[in-house]
Amino acid sequence: MASSQSVKRVVKEVKPILSLDREEARQRVLNLYKAWHRQLSYIVKQYDIPKNQEQCRQKLREQFTKYDEIKDIRLIDMLVIKGQMELKEVVNMWKQKGHIMTYFKDTVEPKPQDFLSKFLSGKD
Repeated sequence: MASSQSVKRVVKEVKPILSLDREEARQRVLNLYKAWHRQLSYIVKQYDIPKNQEQCRQKLREQFTKYDEIKDIRLIDMLVIKGQMELKEVVNMWKQKGHIMTYFKDTVEPKPQDFLSKFLSGKD
């Protein structure tokens, strides 16, 4: 009897950040995606980036689908909040062209390890 009392299921309840259920979180993500999508033409013109609108749409979709596997509602809400802050910074021109172009940077080159590779790359 003591073992059954000692083994009690503990359920931790956490307060929601924004969304109360998965459907509400999904709706927030869709609204953020639509807001970014509406601003793309202005972003391309204002920042004068060497990408067209279709390439920006493709990158936007890629950035959103990168987090498809996340199921935690609180984490989804945090990502939505960060996305809204990012959008506000871009729309208000608080970012520079270089910040926008980092989204299009595919990979980071590995640092050379041996002497000859460092010498040939011209880096320290």
